[in-house]
Amino acid sequence: MNFKGKAIYTPKGKAGEYAQWACNFFTGCSNDCEYCFCKRGVMSHAWDTMPHLKKCFTSERHAFNVFCQELDKCEDKIGSSGLLFSFTTDPLLLETRDLTFKAMEEAIFRGINVKILTKRVDWLDEFITRTEIQTILYGEGKHRIAFGFTLTGFDEKEPRASLTDERIEAMRELHDLGFKTFASIEPIITPAMSRNMIAATRGFCDLYKVGLISGKGKNFYNRNHLEKLFEWLVKEATDCRIYLKDSFIDYLGISRDDLPPHFVSSSYNMFPENEK
Repeated sequence: MNFKGKAIYTPKGKAGEYAQWACNFFTGCSNDCEYCFCKRGVMSHAWDTMPHLKKCFTSERHAFNVFCQELDKCEDKIGSSGLLFSFTTDPLLLETRDLTFKAMEEAIFRGINVKILTKRVDWLDEFITRTEIQTILYGEGKHRIAFGFTLTGFDEKEPRASLTDERIEAMRELHDLGFKTFASIEPIITPAMSRNMIAATRGFCDLYKVGLISGKGKNFYNRNHLEKLFEWLVKEATDCRIYLKDSFIDYLGISRDDLPPHFVSSSYNMFPENEK
């Protein structure tokens, strides 16, 4: 399936390893992460340290209407794997969260699962007290939402994002509330710190996606350190569900066919109980 709407689309390449379906309303991000691929990639010419509504939308109301129209066309095709927010901003910044919440609610009321990837925690209290979604928090709808946090362990490289410890605690709280949770262990900055991030969240993280820094050559990493991380993931993290991105697989020359059962494919479904 190849769908390319103004809001909803089917990602390709490295983004396709994260989600089969995604939604972008904004471009730009105030987290200002040092390693951000958007700063260096095809979006660099239009990138800003503040989020802006995409030029194809005249207002947030227009963006939401377009989103609903596109859902009409593809909701049966999205299936249970879920719709990801977002690749071109942090969807839970102060400037982006209202539209994200509204679109999320529309999706789950239609029976569509939702995945949200963020580095923010300052939305959490508002989300829990938001009157419109009490049926989500305390009803069947909560099982259709997965919250993900990027965890590199290096706050200095994410100068305006929430602190790593705050993200870990927010993940624990959301998991305790009954939501699915996942962690983006990407980019790996040092394999030892990535191991620490996984160890710190075991028991309340349903899926780990592990990958290298985009665009960095082989000389950036110590191969022996990456091999030790891989060995730990194989032998010691058997209670986790782990997806190794192609960047990691290719660097070490690993065969996916030889991986133990706790390693999953890019199409792994976090929402099996919500199959349509």
